Amino acid sequence: MAAKPVFAVGLDAGAAGSRCVIGVVEDSCLRLLGFGEVPSEGWVKGRIADQNAVAASLLGAVREAERVAQTSVESAVVGIGGPTVRGASNRGAIEIGRPRELEQRDVNRAVERAGLVLLQEDRMVLQLFPQDFVVDDHPGHRDPRRMIASRLEANVHLLTASSQEHHTLIGAVNLAHLGVEETVFEPIAACYAAALPEERREGLALIDFGAHTTQLAAYYGEALLLAWSLPVGGDFFTRDVARGLHTTFEDAQLLKAEYGCAVLGLTGDNIYIEVPSPGDREPREAPRRTLNQILEARAEELFRLIRRELARVGMDQALMGGVLLTGGEARLNGMCDMAERVLNCQARKGLAVGIEEWPEDLSDPAWTTAAGLAMYSARLKLRHELERRATGLLGRIFR
Repeated sequence: MAAKPVFAVGLDAGAAGSRCVIGVVEDSCLRLLGFGEVPSEGWVKGRIADQNAVAASLLGAVREAERVAQTSVESAVVGIGGPTVRGASNRGAIEIGRPRELEQRDVNRAVERAGLVLLQEDRMVLQLFPQDFVVDDHPGHRDPRRMIASRLEANVHLLTASSQEHHTLIGAVNLAHLGVEETVFEPIAACYAAALPEERREGLALIDFGAHTTQLAAYYGEALLLAWSLPVGGDFFTRDVARGLHTTFEDAQLLKAEYGCAVLGLTGDNIYIEVPSPGDREPREAPRRTLNQILEARAEELFRLIRRELARVGMDQALMGGVLLTGGEARLNGMCDMAERVLNCQARKGLAVGIEEWPEDLSDPAWTTAAGLAMYSARLKLRHELERRATGLLGRIFR
């Protein structure tokens, strides 16, 4: 009898577009089956304003992915982001008593103690990431098990989110006829897809540029040191262009995508572009340089804010692994050059790796988060399968 296929589904509920990736787990590998994308509705400033509209967008992306995959799915790992997600470091300590060998249960207790924080109303712990451990006042241990100690401290990074926003997102997914396996901060999922463990060893940051928000995750080795969200995204670039060139938001979006560049020096000085005029007026010409002056100023300002946050945790000069740029706004020409100029490290677009039969058309930073969510779902399914097999083995032994 053939084994039932194990599907891994990632659902990226973006403010500009909703994306779904469906894969199947085969021999501990993930193979792509289908994908779907539809424009999003119902978002205002990175938050859900119309749950039904968001649900309709998610359902459209899922239906398209199911059509390509020629299968139906029941649940997904869902990305969450926006200005309500915040990160903070915390520490928890336990007393062991007389010195003895540390066990997994001691590590679990220390991590759980670090996760006990007093939250404001409407806040919830989204994810908890252990950073390192202090064993009898000796810091910097990644895995303290089997060490002899009488005291253990755990340093963790806590991600918290608005309970209301979290419940609204889950409700929208449920309205799209899907269960939620887990919610994951979007830059964490994107980094899971785009960065190998050895790339994080000497410091790496991933910046996810969305339509309404810019989000950041910074790693040193396996430790997450910073998770941050700023309510400034690609729409702010577009609005600046619309004001500067006296055109509509939609036309500014097209001009930015076709002619825009975040570094002024990468474009010619004597090039003119055709700018549509509102109403029935004739189009007019404007220097391309003007467009790119606007984009360069906004991009430089944004990366300076990112550098300030990295400096706050001592990571501004520690990104030997560089910076990965994901999200739709990472498509803008010159963004990697501006990142290198301001952050003083190498930068590249963060593209998904590790999924078999991933098509060239999806080698796009806008698809990295959805790919990472599907990979996260596959990891959960593999973990559950290993636990099920272990439980079955113990059941046969003690039967």
